Amino acid sequence: MSRPGWTLADVPDLTGTRAVVTGVTAGLGTTTALELARAGAEVVLVARSADRLAATRRELEATLPDAVLRPVVVDLADLSTVRRGAAEIVALGPLDLLVNNAGVMALPYARTVDGFELQFGTNHLGPFLLTGLLLPQLVASGHGRVVTVSSQAHRIARRAPLDDPRTLHGRYSRWGAYGGSKLANLMFTFELDRRARAAGLPVTALAAHPGYSATELVGKTGGVGGQIMHAATRLLGQPAKLGALPTLMAATADLPGSTYVGPDGPGQMRGYPRVVRPRRLALDETAQRRLWDLSELATGLRYP
Repeated sequence: MSRPGWTLADVPDLTGTRAVVTGVTAGLGTTTALELARAGAEVVLVARSADRLAATRRELEATLPDAVLRPVVVDLADLSTVRRGAAEIVALGPLDLLVNNAGVMALPYARTVDGFELQFGTNHLGPFLLTGLLLPQLVASGHGRVVTVSSQAHRIARRAPLDDPRTLHGRYSRWGAYGGSKLANLMFTFELDRRARAAGLPVTALAAHPGYSATELVGKTGGVGGQIMHAATRLLGQPAKLGALPTLMAATADLPGSTYVGPDGPGQMRGYPRVVRPRRLALDETAQRRLWDLSELATGLRYP
């Protein structure tokens, strides 16, 4: 592993700020929420299971008794719960940071409540809607920041995910669909950042990826292959406390919008965070705009 560059010691004092973190009940999300709260931020904890959310809150409060933690139940695979959860968060007031961390990985073909392919719907459309609904609160803070967690798997997508997400096109590949959803995360980030600049909004959008990290998400891919991958990841992957560092750097370091942060080790698989580059397809502005239009139509939300 490389020598430390950016570490938790570089997280600034976040007293007086409010952050939202999705997917907080395991792995990267738990660590991200913990460290933001440790730095003094009020943290809105978002997850789909009320029971697991309550357990996570108790776990964090046991470590940080004075932390201000506000649980909100949202299932990104059900856009009606995204709208309800966003309304709860809006009622809290201005928002300094939104971390779109929650997601699913390489699952068999299924559809969300709203009829979208599950991985694209959960990993992209849910966060797209949540971000749009919270955008006024991010603007209200005067310096809002959106960090969306992508993956090196974005490199395996054969093309940009621009087809109708309610229709299965050809043979389904669970890893191909996952890669496409992670590519969508990056395309969304860069398009959001560009649109915010063009509109003069005080909001920046950045992305991060955790490298090869040992998280609960890997264990949910299913099948014999998933079991093997889970065992290998537990043996070879870096712990979640290191995998979360790119997200925390993207969330708190003095970085410009459209920055992408990942590990600094060989192949960006592990190590300490640094600024990295995505594949060229993620930077295609025409594809980004087409994905944006598709996403607005799918979610029924037009950004300001």
